[in-house]
Amino acid sequence: MSAKKTALAVLSAALLVPSLLVTPARATPAPGPDGKGRAPHLPAAPAPPASMSTVGGAVLGQPGTQVNLLPGAPALPTNLTGRSWIVADAASGEVLAAHNAHWRLPPASTMKMLFADTVLPSLPKDQVHRVTEDEMSDVGPGSSLVGVKEDHEYTVHDLWLGVFLRSGNDAVHVLSAMNGGIDKTVRDMQAHAEELQALDTHVVSPDGYDSPSQVSSAYDLTLIARSGLQKQDFREYCGTVSAQFPGRQGAGGHRDYFEIQNTNRLMTGAGGISPYKGIAGVKNGNTTMAGSTFTGAAQRGDRKLLVTVMNPGAGGANSVYEETADLFDWGFEAIGKVKPVGELVPPKSADASPHGSPAQFHENSQAATGSPSDSGIGTTLGIAAATLTALATTAFLTTRRRRTTRNRHDHS
Repeated sequence: MSAKKTALAVLSAALLVPSLLVTPARATPAPGPDGKGRAPHLPAAPAPPASMSTVGGAVLGQPGTQVNLLPGAPALPTNLTGRSWIVADAASGEVLAAHNAHWRLPPASTMKMLFADTVLPSLPKDQVHRVTEDEMSDVGPGSSLVGVKEDHEYTVHDLWLGVFLRSGNDAVHVLSAMNGGIDKTVRDMQAHAEELQALDTHVVSPDGYDSPSQVSSAYDLTLIARSGLQKQDFREYCGTVSAQFPGRQGAGGHRDYFEIQNTNRLMTGAGGISPYKGIAGVKNGNTTMAGSTFTGAAQRGDRKLLVTVMNPGAGGANSVYEETADLFDWGFEAIGKVKPVGELVPPKSADASPHGSPAQFHENSQAATGSPSDSGIGTTLGIAAATLTALATTAFLTTRRRRTTRNRHDHS
């Protein structure tokens, strides 16, 4: 059985992403708790590049905070310490506000969104696979794991739950092997990133494991999340709170199962974070190089937002969630009261018009080879009406438990 396709047929002209007229924006330093641009008692963070990619609009290539407040618009939160962040309208693609949107930074496990958006459509979810030792040999030390075992069988469905809920690098490596291997999967992901015009992104590993040259940006991660959320299986996996994962095979064919929970604290309320009403995910990450990263989608009424926050400078493990929640609150109040500072561009195959210069890093890197795994099946100019309804009814307000998937620790 093949993976489900997205609701391309329900697109209408009214849902197409509009070409935005980018208006002058106000550039300010990232506000901090002390009101002076950063949290008190913290060392100065590295400065963003003076010039960045202008994909999505020239203003988005400028360092600092970009926002155009109209009369009556709420002020941005004052406790933001993320090196980079973005707030976008998921339906129209309008960028409501951004801070260093195109700063190329380590993405950690948020890179798994691109992995899933690339590979998920090509593997039937009921396909069964027996894991080999070779498939597990390259999982990096200290990786987050769901608990995949060699010489045990798993369905593709099991493995995707391990990727989305537990950020399991072991599950990523097995799915990559099923896709033709790590090298091919990296090429496929890079090609798909280019198709999406996520040109700040350079893929080294499919799981987001730290590498000096593996980078993405808040803009790109938001673009990738928007594409992924147009796929029904992607929405269902990232919106699942908990599931049963297959454990060891016992005597007589008996298979044990154990519960796994999503590592997204805005969904589960773990770590003392209050669950955010209307949250769907999408993906969190945390590594030494990247710090904490998070891309989330949420709905309030008929409004749908995407927020990405990368590497907050204060607040510990919860800061990325707290700052995301604050930006969601701001965005829901600000829709219709701000002039957009840019747009989330459509895929390359859907729009040949220029959207600014590609990222310098990407221009200087070796051109990726291979073809996109899903160049257009799951990406459209806007999120279709049926998809948006599904986001509200299946992904955003989920508390369901699903049977089929296993366990382990996760520091993503």
